[in-house]
Amino acid sequence: MRADHGGGNSTSNTEAELSDSLKTFGAVLKALREESGLTQEEFAVRVRYSAAYIAKIEQGKRFPPGDLPVRSEGVLGPVGRKVLTAAAKSLARRAGLASWFRQWAGIEEEAISLYAYECRAVPGLLQPEGYARAVFERQLPPFTEEQIDEKVAARLERQALLVERPNTAFTFIIEQAILERGVGGASVTQAVIDHLLNVGGQTNVEIQLMPLHQEEHCGTDGQLYLAETPEHQWFGYTEGHRSSTLIADPGEVSVLHQRYGKLRSQALDCRATVNLLEQMRGAL
Repeated sequence: MRADHGGGNSTSNTEAELSDSLKTFGAVLKALREESGLTQEEFAVRVRYSAAYIAKIEQGKRFPPGDLPVRSEGVLGPVGRKVLTAAAKSLARRAGLASWFRQWAGIEEEAISLYAYECRAVPGLLQPEGYARAVFERQLPPFTEEQIDEKVAARLERQALLVERPNTAFTFIIEQAILERGVGGASVTQAVIDHLLNVGGQTNVEIQLMPLHQEEHCGTDGQLYLAETPEHQWFGYTEGHRSSTLIADPGEVSVLHQRYGKLRSQALDCRATVNLLEQMRGAL
């Protein structure tokens, strides 16, 4: 499964099976929670996740975090933990590659710091509707109009994170070449630039452009994402054609941190980025 950050998602029997199994896990969690006489908000506080995140798990829209059964034991009891653990193991066996993005989506939703470097497309969290639609319309095999509408709506829904989590630090490094490519045409590119200028004005969002010419560029291995959880654990995330990888090993995450730090020093600073964006907009 291709993750929802730059390109489009692929649909397969595996993904359909995962969707059904996620709904089953969510139904089990909801039943156990209600049996304990707790609301979603009360349960969320006790397991130290947001109520919105728990709601989406129960709805089958998010992959459950690996430590949810352990955190739930003090609330649901040892039997509840065993039931959730068994359900999670079954889910992981059926999920395959698709589980990686769903795990990342949950981490992203709870993150207190989120770093992104993109060299393929505007990050999904920063895509205005016209750009997102243009991306999905160009996917192969092609999507139906109904599928495109669903995927665009899902992508725009994710962007609420930028507003709903004002205490989360979002940092984006985007290759200038992505905007120069002009996906969707001049009007779409103009809308992207306007959107970047607007979102970049938020106090919790920093956007930097990597200039076309940068001899010291260290991002040749491709895009990367980093996220810090409320428990101050860092995860990395990378993806390729129809594949994605969640990185939890501290040593590997450290490597991504080093690279991201260097990329930030090589990209234009926020003020210079605004100047370049305004210059590019004027040239359209």
